[in-house]
Amino acid sequence: MKKSATLLFLFIIAKFVLQYSLISPEYELHRDEYLHIDQGNHLAWGYLSVPPLNSWFAWIIIKLGGSEFWVKFFPALFGALTIVVVWKIIEELKGNLYAQILAATGILFSVLLRLNMLFQPTSFEVLCWTFIYYSLVKYFNTEKVTWLYIGAAVFGFGFLNKYNIAFLPLGLIPALLLTKQRKIFLQPHLYGAILIAFMIILLNLVWQYNNGFPVIRHMKELSERQLVNVNRLDFMKSQILFFLGVVFVIIAGFYALVFYKPFGKFRFLFLGYVFTIALFLFFQAKDYYAIGLYPVYIAFGAVYLACLLEKEKMKILEPVSILIPILLFLPLYSVAFPNKSPEYIFNHQEKYKKLGLLRWEDGKDHSLPQDFADMQGWKELAQKVDQEYSRFPVSENTLVLCDNYGQAGAINYYSTKGIKAVSFNADYIDWFDLSKKYINLIRVKEYSEEEEELKETGPFFENAKIADSIIHSFAREKGTVIFSFAQAKIDIRKRLQEEIDEVKGRH
Repeated sequence: MKKSATLLFLFIIAKFVLQYSLISPEYELHRDEYLHIDQGNHLAWGYLSVPPLNSWFAWIIIKLGGSEFWVKFFPALFGALTIVVVWKIIEELKGNLYAQILAATGILFSVLLRLNMLFQPTSFEVLCWTFIYYSLVKYFNTEKVTWLYIGAAVFGFGFLNKYNIAFLPLGLIPALLLTKQRKIFLQPHLYGAILIAFMIILLNLVWQYNNGFPVIRHMKELSERQLVNVNRLDFMKSQILFFLGVVFVIIAGFYALVFYKPFGKFRFLFLGYVFTIALFLFFQAKDYYAIGLYPVYIAFGAVYLACLLEKEKMKILEPVSILIPILLFLPLYSVAFPNKSPEYIFNHQEKYKKLGLLRWEDGKDHSLPQDFADMQGWKELAQKVDQEYSRFPVSENTLVLCDNYGQAGAINYYSTKGIKAVSFNADYIDWFDLSKKYINLIRVKEYSEEEEELKETGPFFENAKIADSIIHSFAREKGTVIFSFAQAKIDIRKRLQEEIDEVKGRH
């Protein structure tokens, strides 16, 4: 095995080891992960919240047993493959081993460690962005049209993973038109490749059409509730922090794409960055939407720096530059990831508070960072719902109705009773089984006024009580109440259908 291949293999191993070491055993899955996993039980060509591709990975995870190991495996794999693609870009640019090590180290010790920690579409999205840029580098280097088709296919699957990837061609098209590489638009195979991408995404477009284009409603809600609060200055600050350890490499990449003659044919990539970032700023996009932009510039910057250091006989700086991303990462390792127990964080709050990590979206400081609190209390919830569920003599006639997708997904993931909890929240609104004649209801409500729920829902049942509640002191769901209602006096299915129609009508 060549030295280069051996080192790449070691980086892949390091990536997996690091990812699995970032989460302490005291933590459970994140609330978002439960929804994404449950989508694997309801395969479709589209969902209210996301495109369908991630559900296919979820289906594989479920077939592999559904353990937390496999849930964490796929985002780690996509992160490792991102390193591989960058390694191959440098190889295509005739970069040396130092350039490959520098780029791989910078990507390994970056925001991707945080991103690849959770089973969400973002990890595969970054891989797709990086691979599409790689396909363009290969095409303009070799002029083999195969790479146009490969890049288009990756774009198609990237679109089925996250619609944000549409920003990539929107930024590249004007950039290509402003450079000599505009000749690509005269290449007939480009349009054949576009057709391939269209065929890949067609069934999702049909699903969107048949369901009234929920992506438009979703983007409108996102714009009104979240994106409107995005601060453009904060967006730009985050771009620096994402790959802080190799910012100097990214800057070198920008410089080289503009002024370094051997990279002249790739100048469109610099302009592509400018146009894409401008689009993100215009639409007030979330800062992490742009993460997929950077790996390719790290590759170009590493190659340029390797040439510069060799030319200026400054190779002594090579190990120093490789150490920078590692040294900058070390202080973050102990605070930015859930690798310390909740008790440890609670007893050492000062260093977390200084970095603003304890502030939640409500503007208040709490015992744990919000994401960490979103990884607590789910097993307790599932166990307590299971316990109440088993008390009903005909449990399959019992509906478990939750307030949010995290509750429903966690119950479905951890339940040992085969519960299929639902909610009027997110994609669960499409997963009600109205063929069953429900006579009992277990209602999971967050931060409930207990007497008010009993007063409102209790009269529709023969028996009503508070069964239990979440008491986990560090869980974001602390205080969530489990109500138990038995022997319905009404037709629950009819009432559910009315509620579903009302919720969908509001959308």
